[in-house]
Amino acid sequence: MPSPAGVLSVPAAYQPRVRPLEVLVLFCLAHFAVDLYSIGLGVLQPLLVEQYRLSLTQAGWLGGVLVFSSSLVQPAYGWLSDRFHSRMFSVLAPAVAALFLCGLGWAPHFPALLAMVFLGGAGIAAFHPQAAANATAGLESGRGRAMAIFISSGTLGLALGPVYYSALASALGLRGVVWASLPGVLISAVLLWRLRFSPEDRLRPHVDWGALRAVWKPLTLLYLLVFVRSIVQVSFAQFLPLFLTRQRGYSFQEASYLTSAYLLCGAVGGFLGGSLADRFGGRRVIIWSMAGSAPFLLLFVFTTGWVSTAGLVLGGLVLLFTIPVNVVMGQELVPSQAGTVSALMMGFAWGLAGLLFIPAVGWVSDHWSMQHAFAGLVLFPAAGYLLAVKLPRS
Repeated sequence: MPSPAGVLSVPAAYQPRVRPLEVLVLFCLAHFAVDLYSIGLGVLQPLLVEQYRLSLTQAGWLGGVLVFSSSLVQPAYGWLSDRFHSRMFSVLAPAVAALFLCGLGWAPHFPALLAMVFLGGAGIAAFHPQAAANATAGLESGRGRAMAIFISSGTLGLALGPVYYSALASALGLRGVVWASLPGVLISAVLLWRLRFSPEDRLRPHVDWGALRAVWKPLTLLYLLVFVRSIVQVSFAQFLPLFLTRQRGYSFQEASYLTSAYLLCGAVGGFLGGSLADRFGGRRVIIWSMAGSAPFLLLFVFTTGWVSTAGLVLGGLVLLFTIPVNVVMGQELVPSQAGTVSALMMGFAWGLAGLLFIPAVGWVSDHWSMQHAFAGLVLFPAAGYLLAVKLPRS
């Protein structure tokens, strides 16, 4: 039987999808791995700067290339995912990200380093739209909490990444970090074995731009809120180890542990944000996050000792309340375009923020100081609050 216009035909032998709970678990494991590798560049920055004799501006360009290839192009992968629904977007991503981002110490020169960062980022970009669109598929209730678990699993990977890379780099050297790629390759093998989409998942039309245009106002507000949060989030993740070692005098291991603590609190914050949104509504949670994170982050930048540390981890916790909230709110606005909307909320906003602000933070740090750069970053949640109050009430 010929397929309807705009959809793909499905072989009769196409295997049925596994149970929704198993799908969620598989995607959570993969998200943990992919985001574990996405933090590797930021953690290894001090060692890369030393080995390749990079300026802070060059270090910023490495970060900019990563967020471009891993995030800014995610809408393209979201479109391809909504159009073709090949499981390979999800299956190959952990292995590709692992092999390229764990092998950075083997790059012969700076241009090769840029190329490896770009290719590793492509693996990250391929994963997120399809995974976010399918992780909670089939669940009849508690999608906000399930999305929070999915996203928090990735943030947990981010949080454990600094300790993981620090331990391997200390024991084996920068080149020995390539052994950190093994879990990603293994998880790709498990996904290849277990992950299946049902025929119903593949029988979807092409991207419906009319549906997106119909909700462009609230969707634009949500996008801008993700963009503002991402300016702080990606810049901190990229430069915090360098800031702690150069500005505060921490050792590489101490900076890695504190970066892990900051990101771990962000993972907890993402889970709490999803649960709070199920109870109080997404709009309120976004407003609370933007208003509450700025004072804590200001404490981190302008104080020292345990007060500064407390400000950092609490600021990360409150700032990342909104990660699952934005995604679920966007998907509920356009349910038929979940992959495309997820790419806008998780990838394109993150990528544009990183592409513009990571090199800018490096440039400001080279010309003034990292203290000045971080002080400017923590002002952005105030702008986010002004946007959040304009969100429509549900």
